Amino acid sequence: MFSLMKGAGPFAPPFLRSGRLTIAQTANILLYLGPRLGLAPKDEARRLWLHQLQLTIADWLVEVHDCHHPVGSGLYYEQQKRESRRRAANFRKERLPKFLRYFERVSREEQPFSYVNLSLFQMMEGLDYAFPRTMKNLRVPALRANQRRVAKRLAPYLASERRIPFNRQGIFRDYPELDAP
Repeated sequence: MFSLMKGAGPFAPPFLRSGRLTIAQTANILLYLGPRLGLAPKDEARRLWLHQLQLTIADWLVEVHDCHHPVGSGLYYEQQKRESRRRAANFRKERLPKFLRYFERVSREEQPFSYVNLSLFQMMEGLDYAFPRTMKNLRVPALRANQRRVAKRLAPYLASERRIPFNRQGIFRDYPELDAP
């Protein structure tokens, strides 16, 4: 049985300290902050539904990362290029369409604005950066509408120096050889 252990802290960032609480993992932090910031319902069933969506986004994000690090995170991209091409091709053909179809359906339903809207915005922005040719050819109007809606809400932040641009150090990386021909 796992228990709260003194000095056992989070495995790695991100984590949030709030009073005596230390909350790790993005989805867990959002589960905590969402209702407090008006980005999640107070109703438990709806809050858990959002959390389920966020966990699915986290799974999707891992698959994006694994396109450029399919063998191991401790290896450089250059050491796993061949495997990366194969993994990215499978991602573009099989996995990406499944995630997009699912979130396209979810995004069509009228829902209050939540942290999931923000996460889907970041996913779409990142995918547009990492796979521009692939994303250009996919039709996902509800996800694109969400992307525009969030961009409008976040316009001052997106235009500020605080926003770190996508780059080859993050999860979303633009390696043209991993995108569609």
